Amino acid sequence: MRYLFIAVFCLLFQFVLQGQDSTTIATEKQQQRLESAGKALDLGLEKHDASPRLGKGIRVLFYNTENLFHPENDSLKRDDDFTPRGLKGWSYYRYNQKLSNIYKVIMAVGGWEPPAIIGFCEVENKKTLDDVVNQTPLKKFGYEVIHEESPDRRGIDVGLIYRPEKFQYISHEAINVTFPFDSSLKTRDILHVKGIVLGKDTLSVFVNHWPSRWGGQAKSEPKRTYVASLVRKEIDKLYAANPNAKVVVLGDLNDYSDNISLTEVLQAKGDMDDIQEGQLYNYMSELGKNWQLGSHKYKGHWGTLDHIIVSEPLLHDIRPNHLKASQLGGQIFAARFLLSEDPQYLGLQPFRTYAGPRFLGGFSDHLPIYIDLFYNE
Repeated sequence: MRYLFIAVFCLLFQFVLQGQDSTTIATEKQQQRLESAGKALDLGLEKHDASPRLGKGIRVLFYNTENLFHPENDSLKRDDDFTPRGLKGWSYYRYNQKLSNIYKVIMAVGGWEPPAIIGFCEVENKKTLDDVVNQTPLKKFGYEVIHEESPDRRGIDVGLIYRPEKFQYISHEAINVTFPFDSSLKTRDILHVKGIVLGKDTLSVFVNHWPSRWGGQAKSEPKRTYVASLVRKEIDKLYAANPNAKVVVLGDLNDYSDNISLTEVLQAKGDMDDIQEGQLYNYMSELGKNWQLGSHKYKGHWGTLDHIIVSEPLLHDIRPNHLKASQLGGQIFAARFLLSEDPQYLGLQPFRTYAGPRFLGGFSDHLPIYIDLFYNE
């Protein structure tokens, strides 16, 4: 009987060891997958220059913040989920944590010098942007806020903040979107901001958040092509007044670089060598060809719905003391702290604030994108 007990014990012990070995192997394989995914996303950081611009240029950032709502309920908006008693349990503690996370993103992207211009989407109101620049350590940099309330039914808008010593404000306008095929549809305004970069060259910045793909690509595409036509119309006005107009289009456009809203309507091309006078160049076109890199991830696939698009003079103007896009081009800031493990589709994904109603405490479901603009010497 004693020998039988010993034999059973040995078998159980062997099973335990085998289980531990299997767990160790599974953990090692998981770690290898994460490391492989991280190396692929490091492509989005290989050109990141953290050094200060030292008065020679500026960094322009765009960030979809993923529902930056103020916890106070607004009876005129569909913001009930993002209130303390709402489905999301959106408390002031969580709100302040979100503000802190946005501050960390801005400083990380900027390196030794915070970006001069930052475009945002998915912000509820001016209060949220005021809190970003005044209730975080960003306060010491003196950012100013530009925001206009839009008619979006969810209550989310676009906005822009800037450092006055780097970008001298001239004017701004909110371009309202009224769809001719359905006037009842409401969406975000297009924010057009004009200013002077470091006291020399004038720059126009368009901040966008085009209609979503809700209902499918085919059904929703006409909305985005119409908004694209409005942006193109405004850019044509700038070109008509000045053929050397310096323009940057930023935004979550909810379309990819090869969709007709961008290629045919906005006329944003993906081949830099083929850009002619009056055309636009989309930096995300080239970046989007890498299936392992993107500004967001949907059902396991990385993609670039966020875009940085520039006017032709920002590519080809070689005159001294005139603004030009950096040769490093537009970039996706895929820092590891902005990513979390993707348990369903493997690899990594943006570290979100929420997954459905579940609070994760992350940053956003999108990664920030940016570009540097420098003066020719």
